[in-house]
Amino acid sequence: MLKKLYVEDALKMPEGSEVELLGWIRNKRIHGGLIFLDLRDRSGIIQVAVKRGVVPDGEFEQAESALRESAVRVSGTVRHDPRAPNGVEIRCRRLEVIGPSLDDFPIRKGVKVKFVLDNRHLHIRSPRVAAIMKIRARLLSAARNWLESRGFIEVNCPSFITAAVEGGATLFEIDYFGRKAYLTQSSQFYQEAAIYSLEKVYSLQPSFRAELSRTRRHLTEFWHLEAEMAYAELEDILKVIEELLYAMVLGVYESSQRELELLKLKIDPDAAKPPYPRISYAEALEILDRKGIKVRWGDDFGADEERELSKEFEKPFFVTYWPREAKAFYHMPDRENPDVCRNADLLAPGGFGEIVGGGQRIHDYDQLLERIRENGLNPEDYKWYLDLRKYGSVPHSGFGLGVERVLWWLLKLPHIRDACLFPRTPARVYP
Repeated sequence: MLKKLYVEDALKMPEGSEVELLGWIRNKRIHGGLIFLDLRDRSGIIQVAVKRGVVPDGEFEQAESALRESAVRVSGTVRHDPRAPNGVEIRCRRLEVIGPSLDDFPIRKGVKVKFVLDNRHLHIRSPRVAAIMKIRARLLSAARNWLESRGFIEVNCPSFITAAVEGGATLFEIDYFGRKAYLTQSSQFYQEAAIYSLEKVYSLQPSFRAELSRTRRHLTEFWHLEAEMAYAELEDILKVIEELLYAMVLGVYESSQRELELLKLKIDPDAAKPPYPRISYAEALEILDRKGIKVRWGDDFGADEERELSKEFEKPFFVTYWPREAKAFYHMPDRENPDVCRNADLLAPGGFGEIVGGGQRIHDYDQLLERIRENGLNPEDYKWYLDLRKYGSVPHSGFGLGVERVLWWLLKLPHIRDACLFPRTPARVYP
């Protein structure tokens, strides 16, 4: 009985091995009584030679009429041939069309980007997209392995919330059984509650930002890797961020060479090796000023500013101690200079901008209440969050890492939407 294999297995088998493969026809070339099929499965592509007189006539005719992306079962013999892609070919003896394509496959060379995105459900069959998604999975696996080896416990937090974490202007409002609610911007507050039981926690789940930014680095739904630590100050969490990111990059480097080769990309893990440079917000303004870029104290950095800053560094770098008016109310003001906060953004080199944001949280009840009021927010909306500071509050810190942002930077993708399976942007919620 023939063993069902993946393409990657067949490519390693010795000459004359008998195999059975299941996959989809990516391309087809007919030369009279000889048909060459490029058979695709999740592991790769292999050439299949279907010869009239070798396979039964009915099966040859099926191969002849089968359209691209038809699902087939192929049985045959492994032949090593330098003329074949990857140097291996399957000489077919039997062929069965399991699931025929009912029409010409619409994804082909020359179609416009909008058409590809409108048909993303079909476009994800591309080997390039498959390679990116495999790398994404390994990136997240490396993150989970690193966090759990350091004692972090994964938690799952709500997606429905009643008050803003990052700012009311970017909230998606929903009708929650007649009550106003929102889609979460971050799991941070719930993780802060969890540290009083579990001490070190992380979550990996979607966050939602109603930003009308139509740039190559913004999504309205993105995957957020967030973590919080009890008994941790700013320097503690910065060390976690840089070691975690390095572990993620190293994990991709060690596990995904074949996918990187398909993408024609090389990764140097040393480019993400800690320690990372640190500059203060004030120092960043000085760098920008020298470059002729004027930024008012307290303003956030846009793509242009981040791009210019990143030219000064060859690896990710922290911008620390942002003005208190530039960041959310929960950031801890610095003890020596209360006009700035004990927080940091991690920016990627090459103009890819912020990929991680984090810092120390306010753990004092009165100070947090003051900051809520200072930001014009209603303390009643944050009653349960304030409660965390009433019963055994401790210094703590955390961060949020944008998964698509990291993958976009690591793989040097043209657009951040290439880093996710079905992107959501202000202009796109289908398919």
